Amino acid sequence: MNVRPISGASVDARGRRGSKGLLALASGVLLLTVTACGGGGAQGPASNGGKGKGSETARSEQSEAVVTIAPENGAKSVDTSGALKVGASKGKLTLVVVKDAKGTAIAGRISADGSAWTPDIHLAASTKYTVHAVAKDSEGREAAEDSSFTTLTPQNTFVGHFTPEDGSTVGVGMPFSLRFTRGITDPKAVEKAIEIKTEPAVEVAGHWFGNDRLDFRPEHYWKAGTKVTVKLALDGVEGRSGVYGKQTKTVSFTIGRNQVSVVDAKKHTMKVMREGKVVRTIPITAGAPGTATWNGQMVITEKLTVTRMNGETVGFGGEYDIKDVPHAMRLTNSGTFIHGNYWGGGAFGNYNASHGCVGLRDVRGGYDSGVPAAWFFNRSMIGDVVVVKNSQDRTVAPDNGFNGWNMSWEDWKA
Repeated sequence: MNVRPISGASVDARGRRGSKGLLALASGVLLLTVTACGGGGAQGPASNGGKGKGSETARSEQSEAVVTIAPENGAKSVDTSGALKVGASKGKLTLVVVKDAKGTAIAGRISADGSAWTPDIHLAASTKYTVHAVAKDSEGREAAEDSSFTTLTPQNTFVGHFTPEDGSTVGVGMPFSLRFTRGITDPKAVEKAIEIKTEPAVEVAGHWFGNDRLDFRPEHYWKAGTKVTVKLALDGVEGRSGVYGKQTKTVSFTIGRNQVSVVDAKKHTMKVMREGKVVRTIPITAGAPGTATWNGQMVITEKLTVTRMNGETVGFGGEYDIKDVPHAMRLTNSGTFIHGNYWGGGAFGNYNASHGCVGLRDVRGGYDSGVPAAWFFNRSMIGDVVVVKNSQDRTVAPDNGFNGWNMSWEDWKA
């Protein structure tokens, strides 16, 4: 029987195909496999110029929203105000997180239309910040950007020296007062960096005396027991051109019992009142004609067990120099005190004999705790109010001591 070989293949004597035929068959299979996997054949599923179903899916997952962050990533010496801006186009911002190196977040807000975010406050100086921002397009797809930058290191700085001290208890007339080491030309920026909270809550407003002093008070005297907390976030505030604050501090103080004393220069008496009730009436001597005591509301700012009073320091030349004035409490920067007087003789309760101060009967050395001056001194605190009326002088200036109570609330806030 004759057997015909298959075309393109050889058969050996035992009827098997030769190796050449197998190699050709294998090559054909390999070629078919490579062509199919490459996806470039005329019959492939993506043979329509890259517009297959897979490309459409990838494109649909990419957000059209674009997030922008200024300053640029890695920027140095960035200004602490006005430089930080986050924006979005073809979408709306949904999340912006700005943190300093300690992880503290910076408060800010997204605009109503979602196109921009701005910080609520200035940034601190010499600080590295990180920014993470997210926006969504009209299809709800998210786009995100991350960035970081470092703020400038100022060459000129200022701080605010404050009164009262942290942790102190003061009288109902004590304002919170700041005296700045440099004159301020951008008062709004400085005020924005100061936050005052009270328990119970009460409106507190600030008033500038010149360009270096800022006092805060409520409309009326503080309520006894009020707790006041002041946060000074002055670090990075440009108070004047090229001059930046370098102070971050929280100050707390408490308002003590309500004591207001009323001096009647005409009747030569002082009524000491606690919580609105008279607890004692004390004979006094006020300023003599020509050197009358200021009228108005004055706050005790300093207590001295004994002090020297020299007329040359307050414009009275050598008219007096008393080296041991006992139980002295300052009412004005210009030298008005309410103090013990051991040289007044019969003036107390009868006539005015001082150079402008309010005098209470005392003994030399102030050793007698039973005399009126000692009694009043021991029951007074910084921040108590002394009101003088019926004197022949004008009302004390609001910035002469902590005496802003002599301004109306409208003028104070103006």
